[in-house]
Amino acid sequence: MKKIALAYSGGLDTSVILAWLKETYGVPVVAFVADVGQNEDLAAVREKALATGADEVVVADVREEFVRDYVFPALAAHAVYEGSYLLGTALARPVIAKALVAAARATGCDAIAHGATGKGNDQVRFELTVAALAPELGIIAPWRTWSFVGRRDLLAYAEQHGIPTPVTAEKPYSTDANAMHISYEGGVLEDPWQAPPEGMFQWTTDPEKAPDEPAFVEIAFERGRPVAIDGEALSPFRLLERANALGARHGIGRVDIVENRFIGLKSRGVYETPGATLLMQAHRAVESLTLDREVAHFKETLGLKFAELVYNGFWFSPEMELLRATLTHTQRNVTGTARLKLYKGAAYVVGRKSPVGLYNAEAVSFETRPQVAPADAGGFIAIHSLRLRQQARLSSEDSAG
Repeated sequence: MKKIALAYSGGLDTSVILAWLKETYGVPVVAFVADVGQNEDLAAVREKALATGADEVVVADVREEFVRDYVFPALAAHAVYEGSYLLGTALARPVIAKALVAAARATGCDAIAHGATGKGNDQVRFELTVAALAPELGIIAPWRTWSFVGRRDLLAYAEQHGIPTPVTAEKPYSTDANAMHISYEGGVLEDPWQAPPEGMFQWTTDPEKAPDEPAFVEIAFERGRPVAIDGEALSPFRLLERANALGARHGIGRVDIVENRFIGLKSRGVYETPGATLLMQAHRAVESLTLDREVAHFKETLGLKFAELVYNGFWFSPEMELLRATLTHTQRNVTGTARLKLYKGAAYVVGRKSPVGLYNAEAVSFETRPQVAPADAGGFIAIHSLRLRQQARLSSEDSAG
């Protein structure tokens, strides 16, 4: 091993790993930092990496790519894991790993390292992405090899080596932030009965303290992708940023769940996903006007599979490539605008329109003549009731016998 590229965040885990890699392998270490919209001082992160022992630091701005190529397709797919999780961390991992691979190659590294724990999903997501994009690179996963057991050990190591940390032993939250969400796990949250502590949420207003007056927002879509808010065209990242500000102000997008990790463990996660929650709700409203019924129903099954593949780390896989192409095809006609009302932690669809909608007000109105003869509707019902009549007769015979 000649040189290692480390996915570095400046947090406790990767700060300790950086020093540990230098101490253990004795080779140059490149600290790689991806800007996925985590809204932190990356210049300070760079300085911290250098101060902790990094030989080089590479910072890559992937914010627009992350939102355009990962977040928006997931929103269009209505990808929600186990009914609640909008996949903010799971979607960021492949774009980070892809940029990490590019940085490793550009700086002459022959291995990458990451700070994902041996009990979580991120180790799978990082390593499957690297395997798919750069199988020639070696992979170092310190949490699976070193003697440290938990973050208390890391805090002790950091103290011994003079590494500043953003957490304390009394409040050891693990957080992950990007343009789509902030997640929280660990500490008192490992007790699923324990409510999130006061003051933990960094982004969204407590719904009880949200404005007493509702706000209204219009979100426009073209071919399934959000393109404007309240008539202002925005880039993908800026649009999500605007949606986040709106949703956060009104306390929208908090989720507290126990989810099933890919490796078989149950885990409690708390998430703030304000903007994506609004965008997905608006997308559903536009899609309800524009998508064929059977395609819409079939697409719901694809969304479940999409979420599972993202969660389990298979973004770069043949089946995911096929699925994304199919979902893109379904979005050709999903163009229109949804109007939402935001009020104390909830968003309500209060209007939707489309220049290419399948909705036909004249056809559906109670005040107009039907486009088919009333007798046709009777035949339609009669045919569909045949099997029900047969079942009812059989049940009646069974009861009599």
